Amino acid sequence: MKIRKLGNTGIQTSAIGLGAMSFTNFYGPCSDAQSAEVLSACLDMGITHIDTSNVYGMGVSEQRIGAFLSQQGQQKDTLFSIATKAGICRDPETGTRGFNNEAAHLEEELDKSLARMGIDCVDLFYVHRRQQEIPIEEVAGSLGRLVEKGKTKSFGFSEIAPSSLRRAHAVHPVAAVQSEYSLSTRNVEMGMLQACAELGTTLVAFSPVGRTFLTDTPMDYARAQTSDFLKGNPRFLEPNITANLAITDKFRAYAGDHGLPTASLAIAWLLAQGEQVLPIPGTRSVAHLKELVKGCEIELTAQMSQEIMELLPIGWAHGDRYSAAQWIGPERYC
Repeated sequence: MKIRKLGNTGIQTSAIGLGAMSFTNFYGPCSDAQSAEVLSACLDMGITHIDTSNVYGMGVSEQRIGAFLSQQGQQKDTLFSIATKAGICRDPETGTRGFNNEAAHLEEELDKSLARMGIDCVDLFYVHRRQQEIPIEEVAGSLGRLVEKGKTKSFGFSEIAPSSLRRAHAVHPVAAVQSEYSLSTRNVEMGMLQACAELGTTLVAFSPVGRTFLTDTPMDYARAQTSDFLKGNPRFLEPNITANLAITDKFRAYAGDHGLPTASLAIAWLLAQGEQVLPIPGTRSVAHLKELVKGCEIELTAQMSQEIMELLPIGWAHGDRYSAAQWIGPERYC
C-alpha cells in the first residue's frame, strides 16, 4: 500500500482510507459482523486511515469501530489513524438540523466519541459543518486547544471554502479539509485543491466513486429511491439519472477494456490529481474494498488520463450534487 502524509502533522496514512458512514444503515443494512469483517480486511490490505463521525448512525459507526479495537489487545492504539467529527446537531424538540461550533460543545462531543471508540486521542478531529455566526478564526483557536489537551493530534474542517481554510490556517495549521471529489464532482479544482497544496493541507475526498456512478454496479432509479439521501438527490432523479448512467456506461466499458474494475480506475484517477489528495471510499463489502485498493496499484499513463477526460469531461454530470436541503451547511465558493 502506498503512503501519504496527513497534512504537516508527521502522521503517515495509507493512500486511501475507509469512510465508516457505511457502518451504519445509511447506504443499506450493515451489521456488527460486517463492520468488523471490513475493518479486519483493511488491516490485511494495508488501509490505516478510518474516517467516522459522531452523527454516523448517531454514534453507531464509532461504537462499531470501538468494538473492533477492543478485540485487538495492546496494539489497538497503533493500528489506524482515526478521524472523527462534530458540529452537526438537531434540536431535541423540533428535530431541526443545525450546527454548533462552540468550544464547549465540540470538546464534549469529542469526549463522547473517544469513549465510544475506547481510545484517549484521535489523529484528526473535524468540524463537520461550520456555524457561520462564529468566526472560523475563533473555531480554529478552540480546536488548537484540543490539540494542546492531547485529545486530538490535529484538526480539520469539512465542506468549507478555500477562503475559510486560509483564515483558519492563519491561526493554526489545518491538517485536512474534507470535500466531495471524484470524476463526477470536481468543483474543488476551482481553488480548494490548489489551496491545500499550497498550505500543506490534505484534501480528504469523500464519495470518490461518485455515489456508485463510477462503479460496475451503479444505482438505478428504483434502488436510489430506497435511500433517504439519494431519493431526493438531483443526480439520481429523472431525467438526470438516465443521462448519468448512459454517460458512465462509456467509462465502465473503458475500464473493462483495460481489464480493470470501474471503481479501481476512478480511485487511480483521483490519486493522480495530487499527493495532497486522500480518498475515503466507504463500503460494507470486502470484495468492493479489494477493488478500491487495486486503484492504488494503477499508474495512469498520460494517454489514459486524456482518454478519461474525453469520456468524462469536467461538468459532465446531469443535476447538482446536492438538493436545496442538502446544501444547507456546505460553503459554496464557485
